[in-house]
Amino acid sequence: MNYEETLSRLCALSAPSGFEGPAVQAAAELLRPLADEVYTTRLGSVVGVRRCGRENAQKLLLDAHLDEIGLIVTGHEEGFLRFAPLGGVDPRMLPDREVVLLTDPPIHGVVACLPPHVQTADDMNNSLPIKDLYIDVGLSQEEAETRIPAGTPVTYRGGCAPLGEDLLCGKALDDRAGFAVLLDVLERLKDTPLDVDLYVLGSTQEETHTTGAVTAAYELAPNLCVAVDVTHGDSPDASKHETFKLGGGPVVGVGPNCARSLSWRLKELAELAEEEIPFQIEVMSGSSGTNAWPIQVSREGVATAVVSIPERYMHTPVEVVHRKDLEDTAKLLAAFVESLGEGEETC
Repeated sequence: MNYEETLSRLCALSAPSGFEGPAVQAAAELLRPLADEVYTTRLGSVVGVRRCGRENAQKLLLDAHLDEIGLIVTGHEEGFLRFAPLGGVDPRMLPDREVVLLTDPPIHGVVACLPPHVQTADDMNNSLPIKDLYIDVGLSQEEAETRIPAGTPVTYRGGCAPLGEDLLCGKALDDRAGFAVLLDVLERLKDTPLDVDLYVLGSTQEETHTTGAVTAAYELAPNLCVAVDVTHGDSPDASKHETFKLGGGPVVGVGPNCARSLSWRLKELAELAEEEIPFQIEVMSGSSGTNAWPIQVSREGVATAVVSIPERYMHTPVEVVHRKDLEDTAKLLAAFVESLGEGEETC
């Protein structure tokens, strides 16, 4: 898997929650050479199916969401645009930020900001709430109302690029890095017989209401699921007790949102691998904050695990992941899929 190439393609696409079409289309194209069947669900998620050929085989679902945080235009004021968040947008990230408005064709904009020369001390020490911010698109009021109607989605401008030799940096790595890992898993298992039917889900709307995963899990009715997402990576200003080392390997979730048998299986597989796979443990005392939370209670319940990729600067335009963590996560998940035997207990 060429992660730089794949993520450069996926992260350059603007696909905020509820408007994931471009990312779903690209994800489907990447899945087709690796799956027996590829289709989109009613709510726009993409599903790739690799069948094992056994009648009444158990179903394993691997999930990673394709949407990103974003904004949505709510009104116009003297040619400037008011907006609201789509997902967990940090207001501190917005002033002077370049954005893309998803019109046809897309329009470039910038979030308005006061230059430091005219800011007061209070201005400099406090972030403005989103309700007080505007997007400047260089248009008159009439032009803005005509070309950029209320309801137009907005994303950060950017893509994904190398940061040093080992890191990748860009927007929407949460969670297109996770989806790239799932593509790598399919590549690694391409010529390997399986004992389960494998479903790879690129889900929509995780950043808002997890509705893509909720509805897809109901449709697919899996026996088991691993939600692959990102978790907080280490940085000098972050608590060492609440973050995970970039380059330290995949992070296996442990807690009520995770079936204990699956968490321990993942741990054992990492330890017993021919070339031991480094891993880290994240204790999740309640909701994991991932699609595992709603999938776990789909229908009569799904045995669910969480595997996360350490990521710095989550929900910013400069998210950072380590290439080796991506590879090691794919290795662990591929070993997990191979380890599942016919008729095995799932809880």
